[in-house]
Amino acid sequence: MKRNWPLLTVLRVMRPDPWRLLLAALTGAAAVASSIALLGVSGWLITRAAQQPPILFLMVAIVGVRAFGIGRGVLRYTERLISHDVALRGVVRLRSTLFTGLATADESVASGFKRGDLLARLGADADELGDVIVRGILPFATAAIAGVASIVALWLILPWAGVVLGVSVAVGLIGVPYLAGVGGRRDVADTAQARATMSEEVLALFDSLPELTVAGRAGERVAGIGRSDDELSRGLDRAARPAAWAAGLGSAVTSGAVLSCLVVGIRAVASGQIREVALAVLVFVPLAFAEVVAGLPAAAVSLVRAGEAARRVAPLLEKPKLADEFEVAARPVPIQVHLGRRGLRVVHDLPGVHLRAENVAAGWPGREPAVRGVDLDLLPGRRIAVVGPSGQGKSTLLRTLGGLLPPADGRMLMDGTDVGDGIDLTHVHTRSLRHQVHLTADDAHVFGTTVRENLRVASKDATDADLIAALERAGLGDWIDGLSDGSQHGLDVVVGDPAGPGQGAGTHLLSGGIRRRLLLARAFISGAGVLLVDEPAEHLDPSTADDLVREVLVALEPGRTAVVVTHRLTPLALADEVLVIDNGVVAARGTHDELIATYPPYRSAWAAERSEQMT
Repeated sequence: MKRNWPLLTVLRVMRPDPWRLLLAALTGAAAVASSIALLGVSGWLITRAAQQPPILFLMVAIVGVRAFGIGRGVLRYTERLISHDVALRGVVRLRSTLFTGLATADESVASGFKRGDLLARLGADADELGDVIVRGILPFATAAIAGVASIVALWLILPWAGVVLGVSVAVGLIGVPYLAGVGGRRDVADTAQARATMSEEVLALFDSLPELTVAGRAGERVAGIGRSDDELSRGLDRAARPAAWAAGLGSAVTSGAVLSCLVVGIRAVASGQIREVALAVLVFVPLAFAEVVAGLPAAAVSLVRAGEAARRVAPLLEKPKLADEFEVAARPVPIQVHLGRRGLRVVHDLPGVHLRAENVAAGWPGREPAVRGVDLDLLPGRRIAVVGPSGQGKSTLLRTLGGLLPPADGRMLMDGTDVGDGIDLTHVHTRSLRHQVHLTADDAHVFGTTVRENLRVASKDATDADLIAALERAGLGDWIDGLSDGSQHGLDVVVGDPAGPGQGAGTHLLSGGIRRRLLLARAFISGAGVLLVDEPAEHLDPSTADDLVREVLVALEPGRTAVVVTHRLTPLALADEVLVIDNGVVAARGTHDELIATYPPYRSAWAAERSEQMT
């Protein structure tokens, strides 16, 4: 039951109209009742007609068959119209609430999800929650109403038949969905990790196939995908057993109800309690109810899937919004700190941002940490590089250093203040932290707007002179001058990402190198004391890639700290320290020259880069 508590939270946000929901349930129950009545009246009509009575004795039944046959289709269509209207209105409210919450929340809310995960929650999960009204809730409501009506009808004909059908309906409404729900829970929840792991490993393999092939680790990744696929297959097999039992129990319940009603009906006919024609009704009504029972396993699975989707969506609804009293006016920005019962404390006169990682384990919430035991002292002005094979948690570590992901273990501290030995980063108000620490992710977005507005994402108050200076520092001075003409300034040119959706007329498409430099200029203009840059040289030619990494390491003002994740080693002689991440730990650390001298894998990778440049 606890698993579905988030579903109640989401349903409160969706606010389905109770009267429309009740009308849909009643209409659906009427459609099911028409199906049951159609079979029951048809059975009576056939049996009575076999006795060859005058035709007038059959006219009511004949009209009833036609009415129930037509009514079943009309009522089912009406129920679909009403229920889908309720579901679609609920999904609109849910998505509106989600998007509004994300728009007003801190950036760390969206950054706390892996690539595609946020889109899945806003898309597929929201659709699943919309379907639960039509495919999960209403089938049970319809079955309950129709079941009670059928029990009453048989009770009026023969009480024992009503009792038999009542027991069958109880088992069909409880036992069959329970078994189906167990199978659905295993399918949805227990295999979710295997699905996610396999998807991540396949994506990592395709994204980094050249690097993995050179490092001789492609076979290891393929083997990992095979193990995940085997685990997924075993999980699906485990989930199929309860589903098979549910299907078998549904058939057994229906067959048992028909046979039991037949037995008690024959005895009632023999004792003169009912006439022969009523026996057909006693048999056909439970048989018709099989249609209702057959749909309940799917409804139970829909509820389980919706519960899992709600568990993923509910945290987005619970994220606190940024309060107006925390609005920061101008730089230098005072640090705002939550200190438990002492409330909010503002720490002024911050001489420089000094971050410390103490035995930090970095990982996504709900998963095993990708990297453990990281100790790092980011004194103002330091230049740190993080390298290692793909998929080792470097990007996850970068997000943890920036406070976008909470440490799975250890502590992230901010020093340089008058609060003891440092502030736990989880206590720093997120808006204050965003002004002090800026992350440029490897998949950071270039918006389909002007160069000016793309840069002002990081600093809305920056002047044109500030923007030009940042572009020049990122090596785009000549580029922005080349965009200018007599009619417009280069900052007014609309730019777009070639990998993005279709661009409008007049859009200047960016090459990979220009795009990376534009993102770097955005980081420069942010004014943050700590810049975290993830793979600035990815998918660029070696010369351009090395130049871009050098700019990250040398083009900053004194006192600003830079941490760059990169696969390029040649320019790292400019870094104060290099961390090598491998197998979930810091395998080696030191200066570029020290690692060449003491760590063979680093020396081999550096030598391979040198050979590549020479050829």
